[in-house]
Amino acid sequence: MALIVQKFGGSSVADRDHVFNVARIVADTRHAGNEVVVVVSAQGDTTDDLIQKAAEITDTPSLREMDMLLASGEQISVSLLAMALSKLGVQAVSLTGWQAGFMTDRAYSKARIRRIDTERVESELARNRVVVVAGFQGLNRMEDITTLGRGGSDTSAVALAAALHADRCQIYTDVEGVYTADPRKVPNAKKLSEITFDEMLELASLGAQVLNNRSVELAKKYGVELEVLSSLNPVPGTVVKEVTEDMEGMLIKGVAKDTNVAVISILEVPDVPGMSFKVFGALAQKNVNVDIILQSTGRGENKDLIFTVPLADAETAVEVLKENQPRFGGKEIRVEKNFAKVSVVGAGMQSNPGVASRMFEALFEANVNIHMISTSEIKISVIIDEADADKAVVAIHDAFIR
Repeated sequence: MALIVQKFGGSSVADRDHVFNVARIVADTRHAGNEVVVVVSAQGDTTDDLIQKAAEITDTPSLREMDMLLASGEQISVSLLAMALSKLGVQAVSLTGWQAGFMTDRAYSKARIRRIDTERVESELARNRVVVVAGFQGLNRMEDITTLGRGGSDTSAVALAAALHADRCQIYTDVEGVYTADPRKVPNAKKLSEITFDEMLELASLGAQVLNNRSVELAKKYGVELEVLSSLNPVPGTVVKEVTEDMEGMLIKGVAKDTNVAVISILEVPDVPGMSFKVFGALAQKNVNVDIILQSTGRGENKDLIFTVPLADAETAVEVLKENQPRFGGKEIRVEKNFAKVSVVGAGMQSNPGVASRMFEALFEANVNIHMISTSEIKISVIIDEADADKAVVAIHDAFIR
């Protein structure tokens, strides 16, 4: 008997028919002789609707109260799915995140899991029940409800699979697996049969929305083999694991687009030791994540610092920088928001020269201007105008994958 953790996203449980479809998938897995734990997201656009309800009350809700509000979405989903399973003759019990033992830190709206007490889940499994757990949520040491941020149900599922030493963690979505690009935007995008943790982590971090990047980090850390499947079409999906057998010899595994990008420039910072530390140390204290960083020679004895942050953090970043400007100087702080990050990812580029050249040639032929470039062993990212993002993805994808 295997222990399988299955996660279903909001679109998979959007309405009655979808809930019963998920219930049948879970029931089939249970009838095959497996123990099953299911992690579920809020239905459809429920989270967005709840955010809108808060906006009707105030423009500045506290993060604590937002977590209290948003956690209710998953509770609706788990109770409905447990009812549907019971209707199909499968014993099931629904649990909130805290009933399932998720303990987090105190960072409301983007909490991180500290530990999972699996006693309740294991006791329910011992009673031959399917355990349906609300994803995305937990409890901090103050016994306040916390949420894990967008995509947090993926993280909940992988963390629970690791804590339970599950044999498999299946992530069900509205697509059939991991593709070389968004199949809705790139007609000849190719579904991958398998991909490494490192490649998937890069793609998830760079804008691919199939898996949450924190979930991939956890899977890699604890050796949880993931499988990305469609909840609507019963076909083989994509396996995410440590080492793959790349029989196709693919140079790159995917092209990702991220429009959640703001570019911040600090002009004419004194070119002396410690200035970069003062700038990025101040941002780190406010949990502002910085991605691509460029440092120019500037003018005279000064330099320019240019870097990217998530769009949602742009205003916070500017406020922090202005508060700390007396510490690092700088003539002017600018923020620009009409940008996108387009990236290619693939372990094959480590041993194959010319990837950057081919990528830049594709962008040149598509008449796309590059503003910033960042590289690692298995990825190349460029910052371009947001208006050029879709054609850039198609051009780059066609240059590598035909």
